[in-house]
Amino acid sequence: MIDMEVVELSRWQFALTAMYHFLFVPLTLGLAFMLAIMETVYVMTNRQVWKDMTKFWGALFGINFALGVATGITMEFQFGMNWSYYSHYVGDVFGAPLAIEGLMAFFLEATLVGLFFFGWDRMSKQGHLAVTWFMALGTNLSALWILIANGWMQNPVGSEFNPDTMRMEVVNFGAVLLNPVAQAKFVHTVSAGYVTAAVFVLAVSAWFLLQRRHTGFAKRSMTVAAGFGLAGALSVVVLGDESGYALTDNQRMKLAALEAMWETHEPPAPLTVIGFPDVENQTTHFAVDIPWVLGLIATRSFDREVEGILPLVAIAEDRVENGIRAYDALMTLRVDETDVDARAVFEESWRDLGYAYLLTAYMEDPREATPEQIRQAALDTIPDVPVLFWSFRIMAGLGFYFILLFGVAFVLVTLRKHETRWFLWVALFSLPLPWVAAELGWLLAEYGRQPWIIEGQLPTFMGVSSLNATQIWMTIAGFTVFYGVLAVIMVMLMLQVIKKGPYPELAGGETPKKRPSVHGSTKPVPAE
Repeated sequence: MIDMEVVELSRWQFALTAMYHFLFVPLTLGLAFMLAIMETVYVMTNRQVWKDMTKFWGALFGINFALGVATGITMEFQFGMNWSYYSHYVGDVFGAPLAIEGLMAFFLEATLVGLFFFGWDRMSKQGHLAVTWFMALGTNLSALWILIANGWMQNPVGSEFNPDTMRMEVVNFGAVLLNPVAQAKFVHTVSAGYVTAAVFVLAVSAWFLLQRRHTGFAKRSMTVAAGFGLAGALSVVVLGDESGYALTDNQRMKLAALEAMWETHEPPAPLTVIGFPDVENQTTHFAVDIPWVLGLIATRSFDREVEGILPLVAIAEDRVENGIRAYDALMTLRVDETDVDARAVFEESWRDLGYAYLLTAYMEDPREATPEQIRQAALDTIPDVPVLFWSFRIMAGLGFYFILLFGVAFVLVTLRKHETRWFLWVALFSLPLPWVAAELGWLLAEYGRQPWIIEGQLPTFMGVSSLNATQIWMTIAGFTVFYGVLAVIMVMLMLQVIKKGPYPELAGGETPKKRPSVHGSTKPVPAE
């Protein structure tokens, strides 16, 4: 029998490290492209202020990138440390995109980052600009591979379970790469990163303007952030809609849970704007619905149903029963792999084997399950409805807030009213919000997949290593202390860079028209 305390602690540990790591990823994704835009303007105009912008924001990018790499390494070790059976079970599938991501992040991406920082005086303008653009593309492609791996966990296409090796194995790598869930997650995640970077640049620029320091520099940075952020915010909403559509065919329980939709509605289904899910009574109190919207988002039609939680539980019961048939055939094949009848039964029903595994939380042999236990296993496929319901609404509300924020910013910079003080304060206090939205997005993706570590194939509690609770508590404490120290260092470094500003040789004020040279003379700098 599985020690559920070890399972829960392993989940907490991975959640701690994953969500901490994702504090750095979005800013890296978006800021890399903003650097490329700024440097492009510098190369086209030869105006020094745009080079200064690229270097200043590049310094903040570098700090964030270093912390992202440091925290990402520990996550990959955890697959072997805390989730060894999962690693064995899916290594043939999961290992390939993870290895490619590692090569891109630690070889291609890191090399380009090094060239970006140390190549200013060693390369031509055009050559350095090419490096910056390739760095931005490499950063985003690195995210693509990890999201392909994660998307496969949400929708395990292109693979089959091999009863002889007791592992999932690739049968169509192209299907793994083109997994619709992975592609939807990628574009949605990177667009959220663009919003995060734009809010960061907007907020820091607002702080400079409120301090009346480096105003020319800050106005230009604010202008870039307004345009880039508006495009990113609109993309997040549009591509988030695409992610919802991907759930319809691949993760129907997650879709029903985040909408707290207990029963199947007549098509097209309404969207619940707000309500109070009641898990015990399986209803949602004081629900405010918008007719048709969920049906149009989820099915792109007026006549397709969006199934509710309880009908999906009934389907899960049937799959548990079919999974027991698959489990029985698998046990027969373990004894006699030449049994033709058992292999035929297994080939017909193996896709429901994971549902039989849900029963191992209650007994050693799923074939001994009673109807009540089968019903309970089916009910276990319901994730935490209130958490998903409210997380989605906060995340979606923030998405529309960012559209409004950048819409106003775009109008103000177009009218050259950068120093509108009420807006500067709004922008400054909006700084943490994209990280809140990003973390809630990952909460929806990962917590909403429960009880599965591989959707429909392997329950989470089966993926853990043979550890005890004390060992996991020790590593959780170690990670907490280590990451706490890293957080303090990062915040201090970034605040130090921001406090000094793009021109630390000045006490404050405008962008310099002349800058002291190394030998003490003055060298003209192109006017702003």
